[in-house]
Amino acid sequence: MDYKDILDEIKPTQKEKDKVGEVSNKLLDFLNDKCHVDNIDAQAVLGGSVAKKTYLRGKSDIDIFIAFSLTTDKQDLKKTGLDLAHQCCDVFDAVPNHQFASHPYVTTEIEGFEVDFVPCYRINDGSQLKSAVDRTILHTKYVQANLAEGQNDEVLLLKRFMDMTGTYGSEFKVGGFAGYLCELLIIQYGTFENTLKEASEWRYGHIIDLKEYGTAKNFNDPLICIDPTDKNRNVGAALRLDKFSQFIQSARNYLDSNKNDQYFFPLNKKLDKDNILNEFKRRESNLIAIKFDIPEIPLDTLHPQIKKTSDSLRKILNKNDFLVFQNDYWTDEESCAIILLELAVSKLNNVKVHEGPKVYYKQACSNFIDKFGLKNCYLIDDVMVSNVEREFTTPQDFIVNLLTKEQIFRIKVGKNLTEPLLDTYEIADINDLAENNEFLIFLDDFLYPNQHIKR
Repeated sequence: MDYKDILDEIKPTQKEKDKVGEVSNKLLDFLNDKCHVDNIDAQAVLGGSVAKKTYLRGKSDIDIFIAFSLTTDKQDLKKTGLDLAHQCCDVFDAVPNHQFASHPYVTTEIEGFEVDFVPCYRINDGSQLKSAVDRTILHTKYVQANLAEGQNDEVLLLKRFMDMTGTYGSEFKVGGFAGYLCELLIIQYGTFENTLKEASEWRYGHIIDLKEYGTAKNFNDPLICIDPTDKNRNVGAALRLDKFSQFIQSARNYLDSNKNDQYFFPLNKKLDKDNILNEFKRRESNLIAIKFDIPEIPLDTLHPQIKKTSDSLRKILNKNDFLVFQNDYWTDEESCAIILLELAVSKLNNVKVHEGPKVYYKQACSNFIDKFGLKNCYLIDDVMVSNVEREFTTPQDFIVNLLTKEQIFRIKVGKNLTEPLLDTYEIADINDLAENNEFLIFLDDFLYPNQHIKR
């Protein structure tokens, strides 16, 4: 297939390339001049996809790494690195925002570009690693040295394909392929199409070891891609099993569709609120939406905490016979989150089987009988049981009781969510929530999973 028209759509324009180069150079020059004048043993270098020339149009984020010598004290690195970032923001009229990884870094916007200033250590190989971000400069150098002429375009095609099929991005809320992993796939397989052909045959635990380190046996992940700059790291560690599987199937779908160029563009979804809500009615599911305020915490902290809470709710509901067909969550990432539970039941009967000890434990069985009465006890196989009245027969009543200060300990709630969940939650009306178009998109994906991997 000729990808020229697609590349014309997704490659940065010359104007964008010139502008990002100009802004990057100004930032680097300021920081390096400042380090020289103030006798700071550090060097600012450009990293990320901009440095590797593997960024998609409109996604030219600038990553500046301020690399200190290995002899620098960690506290001094943090203090001096953040101070340099703040001075740079002051000069370029930008507002610094602190983020946290293995140590703090600064994000901001300068002349229309998102910019990250990341303090790190200047290392020559993975064995000198002091923090996770130290490797990134090595990643940039490796890709620059090993990505052959013309393969930048192959990376762009792969990234775009993954982006449009919902498998691109290693952040928690996606759980897909990191940009660096995409670049290593092209270095390994040569072209976009060949990468898809190879991926269509992948099995769980597939190994890519460009430098033949032989350390793959140390990992148990869907995709094991040994970092060429650090033999003890799997670049695919953040890739979730579902996204690994979706990429395999999307590759097959694409190759079977005579390479349909629609896979490089967003789905043309014409959503109708009434149709979506009527489908839930047709399924006769019990749909419960728990809406609550979210705290001001980093998104990489927020998403896993909401998911943890959602999954814990599913488990305790199932344990109490309120069968959850599926669950998921949505957040606007600014003010609120919604945990959505689709249950197979709306109301349970009034009694349930309460299990006691196995019949072989004489004293335990005697105690059980004393508690529930001999007439009310019977055996199922070799287990002593008794029928007892249910405290709650509807999942709504169960959830309302659960989300109280006295009962919330029974579920695993993200540590930053307990207070806002208790103080602000409500069982929301799905019809009202569906007025929000972004939530409506989420509802459609909830109803019809994996739409993005097929056209």
